[in-house]
Order: sequence, then structure tokens, then C-alpha cells
Amino acid sequence: MSRAAPLPTGLAETPAADPGEPLAGAAAICRGVCRVLAELGYATLTEVTLATGRRVDVMALDRRGEILVVEIKSSVADFRADQKWQDYLEFCDRFAFAVGPDFPQALLPAEVGLMVADAYDAHVLRDGPATPLSAARRKHLVLRFAHVASARLARRDDPPL
Repeated sequence: MSRAAPLPTGLAETPAADPGEPLAGAAAICRGVCRVLAELGYATLTEVTLATGRRVDVMALDRRGEILVVEIKSSVADFRADQKWQDYLEFCDRFAFAVGPDFPQALLPAEVGLMVADAYDAHVLRDGPATPLSAARRKHLVLRFAHVASARLARRDDPPL
């Protein structure tokens, strides 16, 4: 992931917070991740449900249609209790963990990407290896991304009564 001009899509979706309260934990990491990915030219969506029923923390789409999935781990207990990350590999070209600055990074597998984030920024410490999706899977995921983004914008612009 190299730095590129941000996409003017308005698709980035980051957790909302009470203006008087700072973000903490996973919400803070998510916001920092989405901010840096936007700077890198990705459109992002949070909490995207896959065909398997699993829900990824962040799905990011770059200008070429490459899909990055980011799994947020806010604590060691969160990481140890949730070992489903390998289920996400068949739904992305690249995969990365995002953790807070105090997370012991040695616990994370070295064969995937790694980001360290707080509520304001993130740093990509290593890119995950590229494992290109099949054309059919990519098409399905890009269409899913578009439909989820459109539905969220529609709910924002015209909320149910």
C-alpha cells in the first residue's frame, strides 16, 4: 500500500461518537485505519457481512478493484477469543490486522499485514501478501461493496420513519 491521492467517494464509514467523549478501543482503531486507508486511495466500509455470514471489521477497495480486509484487535483477549480471521482470506486480495499502539505485536501472525492505529491515524508496518481473487469472486465482492455503501447512504439520507 503506497500513499496516493484520496478518492473523493465519500464512502468511508467510521464509527460515530458522542462529541464530548473520545473514541476508545476498537472504535478508535477503526477510525484511524479508515483515515489512513482514505489517504492511500481506498474507499472503506465497516462491518460488512460476507456470504458466509461472517462480518469483517473493515473492507477497503482501491482504484484497481483490489480488496483489503482489516481485522481489528483491541486487546489480547479479543485476539485469543476470535480465531476466525483465516475465514476472511478467501474474500480479499490482501489481509491485515490493525491493533492499538500497546498491543503485543509478536502475538500476531507474521504472514499477514499489520497496522498500528489510534483514533487519529494509523501506520502500515507491513503489507499482507497479495493473493488475487478469482474474477467471479471479485465481481461479487465489488457489487456487494457497492450495494452496502448505497444502502447506508440511502438510510443516512432518508432514514426510516
